[in-house]
Amino acid sequence: MNIGIIGLGLIGGSMAKAISYNTDHTVSGYDIDNQAVRKALLIKAIEKPLETDDLSECDLIIIALYPQASIDFIEANADKISPETVVIDCGGVKECVCSRIAPIAEEKGFTFIGGHPMAGLEHSGFDNADATLFNGGSMILMASSCPIQKLETLKKLFTDIGFSHIEISSPAEHDRRIAFTSQLAHVVSNAYIKSPTAMEHDGFSAGSYLDLTRVAKLNETMWTELFLENSDNLLKEIDTLIGNLTKYRDAISQGDSDELKQLLYDGRKAKECIDGELF
Repeated sequence: MNIGIIGLGLIGGSMAKAISYNTDHTVSGYDIDNQAVRKALLIKAIEKPLETDDLSECDLIIIALYPQASIDFIEANADKISPETVVIDCGGVKECVCSRIAPIAEEKGFTFIGGHPMAGLEHSGFDNADATLFNGGSMILMASSCPIQKLETLKKLFTDIGFSHIEISSPAEHDRRIAFTSQLAHVVSNAYIKSPTAMEHDGFSAGSYLDLTRVAKLNETMWTELFLENSDNLLKEIDTLIGNLTKYRDAISQGDSDELKQLLYDGRKAKECIDGELF
């Protein structure tokens, strides 16, 4: 396939490297940062730069931009995309993107699939892109209207570059689940590290501190957009967390060891159940 990647940041750059280094597909890349394109060419992550006038030559277009930027790109370039082309976006929220791009794809005749590679780092940009970023991860696809043959081709591509799970979802279900599995974790980590005591952690912290603070070092521009585009789902998860934290706080402030022990027990058992361990 001729694969065009729009956006050569962490995700797009990692896609470019993974596909170029692990498959026989031809990869071209587009980015507003010319330096990222030059670096990608230098290390053979892409074979050539991708001009928007050449979009019709792509069998697959992977859009690795922020949600609104993905919408803007398609709105500006839809007429240049062949009806034979499959377009996938890689944004972290799906309803706002799919609801805008799907009607354009239907009108113009190309296939659009909402996608979300469940992978990332606390660092961004092409310099941090990694061909192994997707190893063992899940690729979520909103592919209910995708022809079976094209879907099978995509599944093979994504497993070839390291994904171990291909999940099919709807945009609404994706956004509901992702509010808990990803967005809430970033909110908690970012809020947790703001304690004044954090400045005194050195020598008094270990794995639990590192685990909880890793994603505090986030891209605030991107995550602000993701949070606000999925605000209803995220607010429900934040309210649930606040409710649970209040129970712990009340038990501790009241010295209620029985209630605190029960809360801790329930949390441990919930984790064991989720992990598939026996009670």
